[in-house]
Amino acid sequence: MHFMNIWEISEYSIDLGLKIAAFATIFGLIMGVVSFFVASYCVYISTLSRNKNGKWGRAPSCDDPDYMELYAKGMEWHRENIHRMEPVHILNDGLNLYGEYYSFGGEQCVIILPGRSESLCYSYFFAFPYSRCGCDVLVIDPRSHGLSDGEFSTVGFEESKDVIAWAKFAHSKYGVKNIFLHGICIGAAGGMLAITSPDCPEYVSGIVTDGMFSNFNNIMRAHLVERKKPTMFMLDLIDMWMKRYTKHSMKYGPIDVIGNLNKPILMMHGTNDIFSLPEYAEQMYNICGSDSKTFVWFEGGTHSMLRSLDTQRYDSAIENFLMENYGVGNKILIGETV
Repeated sequence: MHFMNIWEISEYSIDLGLKIAAFATIFGLIMGVVSFFVASYCVYISTLSRNKNGKWGRAPSCDDPDYMELYAKGMEWHRENIHRMEPVHILNDGLNLYGEYYSFGGEQCVIILPGRSESLCYSYFFAFPYSRCGCDVLVIDPRSHGLSDGEFSTVGFEESKDVIAWAKFAHSKYGVKNIFLHGICIGAAGGMLAITSPDCPEYVSGIVTDGMFSNFNNIMRAHLVERKKPTMFMLDLIDMWMKRYTKHSMKYGPIDVIGNLNKPILMMHGTNDIFSLPEYAEQMYNICGSDSKTFVWFEGGTHSMLRSLDTQRYDSAIENFLMENYGVGNKILIGETV
């Protein structure tokens, strides 16, 4: 019978320890990869999917006091003008899409495009300057929001086709000659993709953007950083899920098409926007192909809260844009612009 001596025992123990360490390392790596896949899926679904009843409805999307004040003022505009309102509906891409059309007797109409998680009720707040100028107002529930069908937000890609369908509807039914787009965040991205599309009608004649991001990859990175979550690998995995469910990549966006824009644009952006970063906004403005472009900075402005910060400056910028490009309303001095 052979008994291991102390050296053999030591070598055996070392070899066994190395194997256990190697196994533990490989197991840890596998679990790390699995955890990233699971975490990225959860982030994607929670951020861009209406995966449960009641999500992204017409109720307020949060209870932040500043947001609730914005929402309340918008509802006040709605109540004051409800006698001008007609519920509207279109069918596009197999989806039932719903909105409200407010008639103010003009030959122009604005389509207001809200951000992610918001319905047409949120858009009321941004209608004030347009209705004062006599523009008709079309507010819509984007796909997968409010009463409209759909499961996923496609961060502007498929929504841009819906925007074009809504524009054709408004032109055909109400006979408006000029249609403007006013988009906030994802709404701005969808508007930019729509107005630069070869399928966009000529009567869609201008766009106003509020906090437009360059692409959703950059805004997702900013959200992860703000929440102290990892970005390495995570962004690519989230993009993988988006391609899986929508066939689109969040690495493509307004910055890739704004050079093709040949219609008037007003860009408004906050200096303190930590999601749609100001440096990307300035870059987009610089490469914008329009011969009629204006950029208005809001000092201290945060994401999607520019009109709340300085309502007079915000509304004046829009009224100037309409007057200078379409002869609508009155020009008002608003201060420094780019």
